[in-house]
Parts: sequence; structure tokens; C-alpha cells
Amino acid sequence: QVQLVESGGGLVQTGGSLRLSCTAAGSTFSIGTMGWFRQAPGKEREIVSAIRLNDGRTYYADSVKGRFTISRDNAKNTVYLQIVTLKPEDTALYYCAAAGPRIGIPLTSNQYTDWGQGTQVTVSS
Repeated sequence: QVQLVESGGGLVQTGGSLRLSCTAAGSTFSIGTMGWFRQAPGKEREIVSAIRLNDGRTYYADSVKGRFTISRDNAKNTVYLQIVTLKPEDTALYYCAAAGPRIGIPLTSNQYTDWGQGTQVTVSS
């Protein structure tokens, strides 16, 4: 089993930046891909970005391309999500998730087996 702990959320103004971190512990050898999802009040959880740990292949949702950058530090078992030019619509609870190795990058929440508790990002207008 994998334990995930997110950090880095907060309250920022429109146009601001944040860097979210997600550190994994436990059976980290079983992780193939780590993803970032977000869920706003009244909306479904959606994937925003993911990274495959062995080769660094990445995925970004169209809504965040050019503003979000995902990266990983395998030695620290940590994945980062750098967010710039924040918009009010980015306000959500951001979750880190881990999926096992597979061909391709999993894009749906049911493909991820381990989840963090989430970190809140609030963007004021």
C-alpha cells in the first residue's frame, strides 16, 4: 500500500502561483504513474495532470496546459505540480493519486489505487 501526503495549497490572488507537492511512502516500488486531480464544490473530480515515473511522460488536461507543470523527483518519492497564472476556476481541492505500472497514462480516477487527503487551492478574484 502507498501513502500519499500533499502540501502546498493555499489562498492566492488571480494571476498568482503555487507549487503543490506530493510525497509517497510505503510500497513506492509499485507506483507507475502519479496524477493530480481536483474537485471543486458541486463538480466531479477531474484529472489535471499525470506523470509516468519511469520515463517522465506527462499528461495535461486542456484546461491547464501552459499553466501547470508536473515534475518528479524519484529519489525523494515526490511529485510536484507548479501552477502559474492561477484563475478563480482553479479553486478546488487538489488530490494526488498513484496508479500501478501500465501501458499509457491512466486518465480516470478509478484507475488510481491510492489517494492523498487533498490540499485546498483557493484563488480570489
